[in-house]
Amino acid sequence: MAKKSTTKRGYENRNGQVVQRRQRKSENHRYANAYLLKCNHCEVEYSANGCDIYQRKCPNCQGGEE
Repeated sequence: MAKKSTTKRGYENRNGQVVQRRQRKSENHRYANAYLLKCNHCEVEYSANGCDIYQRKCPNCQGGEE
């Protein structure tokens, strides 16, 4: 079974964070894109770099980075 890309819409990481869509080029990673994530626990939406999606935690309810 092939792994699902962590940047595809609908991907959910082990912390319950779900990719909503690509937003723009990242402001702090030269070659990365930023993505809109939504927390399945508290429903807060926030931006994350594509390279960080697999490990992100919600900044509202899980103590993740803003």
